[in-house]
Amino acid sequence: MIKTEIYEQVLFETIKRGATEISPDVKGAFVKAIEKESNLDAKKGLEATLNSMEMSKIRENPLCVDTGWPIFYFKVGNNCELEGGFVELENAARRAVAKATELGYLRATMKHPLTGYDPGNNIGMNIPDFTYKFVDGDFIEISYAAKGGGSECFGGTRHRIVAFADGVKGIKKFVVDSFVASARAGAVCPPSVLGIGIGGTANVAANLAKEAACLRTVGSKHPDPMFAEIEEELYDALNSLGVGILGAGGDTSVLAVNVEYAYTHIAGIACATSTNCMVARRASTRINADQTVVKMQSPMWFGDR
Repeated sequence: MIKTEIYEQVLFETIKRGATEISPDVKGAFVKAIEKESNLDAKKGLEATLNSMEMSKIRENPLCVDTGWPIFYFKVGNNCELEGGFVELENAARRAVAKATELGYLRATMKHPLTGYDPGNNIGMNIPDFTYKFVDGDFIEISYAAKGGGSECFGGTRHRIVAFADGVKGIKKFVVDSFVASARAGAVCPPSVLGIGIGGTANVAANLAKEAACLRTVGSKHPDPMFAEIEEELYDALNSLGVGILGAGGDTSVLAVNVEYAYTHIAGIACATSTNCMVARRASTRINADQTVVKMQSPMWFGDR
């Protein structure tokens, strides 16, 4: 049985790592973007941003002043035993978020949607958010993803129903239009990691888009060739727009385009986009049944992607 004190400490350390350390795949994407950038000012901007993110790890400072929504993804083995069960797991996550906020790894950004009341610890109704995936095994994998306010609130998340008659072309047009509008809003911090959800109900598509943006490794490809082709074509199309770093121009407007899908109703195709800002903050940790702890390089939410 995995003890409460073990998973509570892992929760806190995962939050801290996600808030202060750039993921290896994101760093690799920045290095690639710097190498190919032809715009001198954009190259300098990318270099300065990467240097800032590397200093955040050294100094244990937040990667960005917007530390985002506290969002947890739990990949749980069917035979996993947690002391206190899942209720205590969620209580421990709340305590870890409050501790990370008190120590300055997170800013107190969560407020009541109508009154503006700020509890000061990022804890409130339905926040933190918890998503579960159950698999074979006796372990638990904890992923923390901080979804930024700009990329979520100011146009970075969009939804539309595409008619079957419009097909793939309709989906692509929606994605390009959405990205252009989001970038024009000035708050999604390109070069972005763009998640796209296709199919299901509106909320299913939106959740898939968010998971694709926050949990897919930058540089991965969808295993289905049809969706991998859409990813590649949209990646090329969006980078050809010349939006560049923070909209100032350049060769790299998106670091990745990640598509996930669900079967849909014959009435139409729900489509959603979810933009993750360039820092793409996340961290994942696995706790095995023997209580050994492993820092993961990738969330592995979608298998080996």
